[in-house]
Amino acid sequence: MTGTLDGEDRTGTAADIAGPGAPAAGKTGGSHGTGDEVHRQPNHRPLWAEEPARRRRLPDPVRTSAVRAVIIVAITLIQAMVAFLCTLAGSWLAFPMVISSVVSTILATWGVLDVWVTRQVWNQRNGVVSAPSSTARALRRERRRARRQERSAQRARARIRRQGGGTGQLSHL
Repeated sequence: MTGTLDGEDRTGTAADIAGPGAPAAGKTGGSHGTGDEVHRQPNHRPLWAEEPARRRRLPDPVRTSAVRAVIIVAITLIQAMVAFLCTLAGSWLAFPMVISSVVSTILATWGVLDVWVTRQVWNQRNGVVSAPSSTARALRRERRRARRQERSAQRARARIRRQGGGTGQLSHL
């Protein structure tokens, strides 16, 4: 582009048009500096910073039922508002909307209870790590103990094989 407002002649390269914040591919045109400088991008911050989650993510079945419940409750609220407005307007649609709002309220209650029951079932099956009386913790403890015993028995068998080499000894246990 030539003939700018400040009277400078500039060539229309992409780096010149993009402005000072844009990376340039080589020398700059125009009357700023000597023309031998290469524009370098300053260190930029990332777009977002990773932060640890405050709470753990909900398990998939619980999250699925929670999303379902939110959708059902939202539709129920919309239906209730439409039923109210139809009643105020005296429309023939008011009675069917009130009936459907009652049914939707029952469904919304079911959806919220479904979230609660799903969460309880998931906690019962998979255990709650933070609860001291967790049955899952005791089960994990037993499994760890069994694995440790199995590993120590394998190490003992390997040690017996290395030491004795199978020289007629029947048992070392």
